[in-house]
Amino acid sequence: MSIVNSPADGHSQPHRAARGGHPRPRVRVPNERIAFTRMRTSQDRAADAITSFAGSLPFVYLHAVWFGVWVLLNEGVFGRAGIFDPYPFGLLTMIVSLEAIFLSTFVMVSQNREATRQNLRADLDFETNLRSEVWSVHIGKALGLDPEQIERHVQEIIEQARAGISNSQAAPVDPRMLLDLPE
Repeated sequence: MSIVNSPADGHSQPHRAARGGHPRPRVRVPNERIAFTRMRTSQDRAADAITSFAGSLPFVYLHAVWFGVWVLLNEGVFGRAGIFDPYPFGLLTMIVSLEAIFLSTFVMVSQNREATRQNLRADLDFETNLRSEVWSVHIGKALGLDPEQIERHVQEIIEQARAGISNSQAAPVDPRMLLDLPE
């Protein structure tokens, strides 16, 4: 069941609840992947494609063959007429240096974009967590629960979990402990 109501998912009109006829609220929870994809430009896609290829084994194989042929050709293995960059291969060194400069720039561009994506994900997580918190408080009030007592209980559980992690004894929290509210 989708919680996103939009024309794209067939929910162009507000829903009517089964009882009471009250409209359900329109809840829009952005999908991080869709939001990030919409932010990308053609330059971003090109940089990602280059970075993706540069981080692959075909890239390594292509360069191994390229360097091998270059060295063999310039060492005169295929005849003296083929030598155009004699040892110490200054032209090859310059080309590889320029390639490294550009590739490192593409990698930094991709890393910056990934940082932007992580920030977007964190913002969406915060929004979702805040929405959940607000709903939880309202549901708790409707059930007659004391929010302050619940929060104290949550803090105790968090402290116990953190203590277990810091002692390298990260045991799962007993679900029964989650329901046992202190008096």
